[in-house]
Amino acid sequence: MKVSWRTLGTVLLEDEILDKAFSRAKKAADRVDDPERVFRVRKQMTRMVQTAADIIATEFQELVSAWPSLDQSPLFDVAMIDACVGCDEYRKNLATLQWASQQVQRIASQNAKKIVRTGRTDLMHEARREAYGRISSIMRQVGPSLVWLSEARETLKQLPKIDPVSPCIVVCGAPNVGKSAFIAALSTGKMEVNHYPFTTKQIHVGHFVHRRLQYQMVDTPGLLDRPMEQRNHIEMQAIAALENIGSLVLFLVDESEACGTPYDEQMNLLEEVQQLLPETELMVVTSKADLYDPLPSMWEEVAEQEEAWRQGGGEGEPNLPLLLDTRGRVCLSATENVGLDAMRLEIVRKVRSARPNDPMQLPEGWYRSDD
Repeated sequence: MKVSWRTLGTVLLEDEILDKAFSRAKKAADRVDDPERVFRVRKQMTRMVQTAADIIATEFQELVSAWPSLDQSPLFDVAMIDACVGCDEYRKNLATLQWASQQVQRIASQNAKKIVRTGRTDLMHEARREAYGRISSIMRQVGPSLVWLSEARETLKQLPKIDPVSPCIVVCGAPNVGKSAFIAALSTGKMEVNHYPFTTKQIHVGHFVHRRLQYQMVDTPGLLDRPMEQRNHIEMQAIAALENIGSLVLFLVDESEACGTPYDEQMNLLEEVQQLLPETELMVVTSKADLYDPLPSMWEEVAEQEEAWRQGGGEGEPNLPLLLDTRGRVCLSATENVGLDAMRLEIVRKVRSARPNDPMQLPEGWYRSDD
């Protein structure tokens, strides 16, 4: 199933659930009407115990059902959960609520039998108080799990919304090489910005649509743009998660060094990225081509053909010439909008070749819910 953390309801804490359960139980008892005092008290006490247990058990069961099952979640989502809050803690705290749900129902059943089997109203009240005490004890045990789930929900709500079925292009490179400008220029509409809970950085997600298929562009500052020794284990887990969704890695290089990172250091970073994402095709692209002096030799030709294609409606997949630098490396200018259309079509071609179309095989995540 597709994870949708933003739609998860608020997690009520220990005192809030107890207040809800006991107040509903009191209202249920107030609705009992029997002229015989013994029968009336018996019904009231039984209803209070059962109603309180039902409210708590239902609250826990609905909470467990609402949270995605890790066994049915895409690998990217599982890896991100593990990076942010830990899969073991995730499973343990949900299992605790499942256990508590069963326990409060068992307590209600045991104490309801005590109430029914006695004819003394004082013993009926005592059985009800005993049930409330035992239920409150169970709630104290699950209190830390409720707090953990409440905090985890706030953390997971900040995760980027990435569809594991749609092609995903991971954009990386040293700081200030033009990654965000490239994604913003290539994407349709306003770029979405999300915050990773485990870094002080941001992740940027942009999209463009080609022939009704949405392509996702993911910028990862703080993860793939700094040396290995500066990354913590949580960031490494997040990088591992990218391996599960990346159809293509674009490594942007600023040969002008206007970004502030020397060219040799950018090449060292490139080697690290190749080691971190070994199973994903990587393409090196030179950014800020407008800073070249002189401009790339094909600048005018590429600009004219791209403009003509855009003026014609941007239909089809023409073989627009790629803008190349003196090293024969694809380059572009996001600020001057030169080389971007050719780059977009090249991305489409590379992603298509990396995603074989097997009509007998359903893609991972096909069972996801889109609501």
